[in-house]
This record gives sequence, C-alpha cells and structure tokens, in this order.
Amino acid sequence: MYEAAVFYAFGAVLLVSALAVITARNPVHGVLFLVLAFFTASAIWLLLRAEFLAIALVVVYVGAVMVLFLFVVMMLDINLERVREGFWRNLPLALVVGGVMVVEMVLVLAGKYFDIVATRPAPFPPGYSNTRALGRLLYTDYCYAFEIAAVVLLVAIIAAISLTLRRRKDSRYQDPAEQVRARREERVRLVSMPAERDA
Repeated sequence: MYEAAVFYAFGAVLLVSALAVITARNPVHGVLFLVLAFFTASAIWLLLRAEFLAIALVVVYVGAVMVLFLFVVMMLDINLERVREGFWRNLPLALVVGGVMVVEMVLVLAGKYFDIVATRPAPFPPGYSNTRALGRLLYTDYCYAFEIAAVVLLVAIIAAISLTLRRRKDSRYQDPAEQVRARREERVRLVSMPAERDA
C-alpha cells in the first residue's frame, strides 16, 4: 500500500512536470522541468526494481544531455514568437498521438485489475540484482550485438569529429621546420637609399 502511494505521488509529479515542459513560456524553465521529469522517472524505476536504468537515466540524461541542452538554450537567442507559430497547426496530430498513448497506458494499467494481460512477471527471488542480470545478459547472449553497437558509436564519433574539424584559412600558425630552414638571404634585404641632403 505504501509503495503504491509513493508510485502514484511520483507519477503525479511526472505528469505535471511533463505538461510544464511543453507549456512553459521560458525555454530555460522547460529544460528545468524536463530535468525534474527525468528525476521522477528514475525514482519510479527504482520502485520497479530497475536500478541500472534509474542510475543511467540520472547520469546520462540529467548529468550530460540536459546540461548540454541548458547551456545551448541559455547561449542561443531564441525567438519565442517564432517557436510558437506552429503550435495550433501541429495540435491535432499531437492530440491524436497523445490519445493513442493514453489508451495504451489505460490498457496496461487495466490489465492488472481485469486480467487483460494473461502473462504476469514472476516475483524476484531474494538477493536479485537487476544490474547483474542485465550485465550477464548483455555479455553472454547479446555480446556480438553489444560490440557491434560500440563499433557503430565509435565510427559515429570519429565521423562527427572529422566533419567538424576544419582548418581556418585566416588563422596564423607556426611551422617549426620552415623556421629552421630559414636563411639570412631570404629574411633580410638590404636596400640602398640615397643620403639626405640639406636644403
């Protein structure tokens, strides 16, 4: 009973913060509400005994992605009126997608009470570790897929660095090899000028 009350409390905070993300007038406030939504989602995953996913959500999204979003939003001069131009145009499609998601959530939650879902997960044995089970599964059954995903991410990182690494033409830099090969005749030129005469 206590766990259900905590779940519904975190769920209410998550819904309110998610609504505040899309309704906030200030983009910085929207990003901060998104951080709150991620924290409450990680708390719900902790209640569901998915410790690794909760920690990964906090470390990856809140610790890296959201900080990057916050810096980008604060550094860019965003025209709020231009951002809100397409709100009413995209509202019907957003309502349809939101309705489909609400129906799916109702079916998932109603399955617990009306036996819509026939298969239910077995209770966890004592001493069960979600992180250990996930690591064992990743490095045994899905080892090759995990390594291929790592190689794909490495190739993507190298491609991003090579695409953005451009040498500026107006930047000045020194070439030590050219400086060592320098000779006096190439660097110094004696100009003979006539002596000045008194008027």
